[in-house]
Parts: sequence; C-alpha cells; structure tokens
Amino acid sequence: QVQLVESGGGLVQAGGSLRLSCAASGSIFALNTMGWYRQAPGKQRELVATITSGGSPDYADSVRGRFTISRENAKNTVYLQMNSLKPEDTAIYYCNIIQTYHIYWGQGTQVTVSS
Repeated sequence: QVQLVESGGGLVQAGGSLRLSCAASGSIFALNTMGWYRQAPGKQRELVATITSGGSPDYADSVRGRFTISRENAKNTVYLQMNSLKPEDTAIYYCNIIQTYHIYWGQGTQVTVSS
C-alpha cells in the first residue's frame, strides 16, 4: 500500500505563488510516475503535471510556463511550484503515484486564487 499526503495549499491573490508538496510512503518502487491533478467545483478532475522517476516532466497547456513540477526521489516527494496564479486555477489539487499499473491518490489540498 501507498499513502500520499499533500500540503501547501491556501488562499493567494491573482499573480501570486504557492508551492505544493506531496510525500509518499509505503511500498514505493523505483520506477514510477508522480503527478498533480486538480478538480474545480462542477468540473471533472484534470491533469496538471506529471514527472517520471527519471525526472521527465509533462504539463497541461493551461499551466505550462507558469507551473513547475519537481521531485526528490530520496524523499519520495513531489512538488508543484505555481507562479502567476489565476482565479481559474482555483481547485482542489490532488497528487498521485502510478507504479506497476496501480494508482494511488492523496486526499487533496485546496488552492484558492482571489481576483
């Protein structure tokens, strides 16, 4: 089993920055992909960014150039640096880890961007 715990959410004004963290614990394999997704009220959960254990990132078009995903494999932790935040970035942000065809999710952290 794998447990994921997110932190770093909060309230910020438009144009501001936040940094999210997600620590994984349990049976973590060397090869995995960690990612961030978000879900706004009334909308489906959508991909924000992913990063492989080798460090290759991928981003949704809506956040590319504003958000940066990174990870520390030794700590099984993934980060999401969010800059130039917009009100439309408001959502619950979830991290996940994919390994050996299993997907595990964190409980989510609220990010609210005021205009």
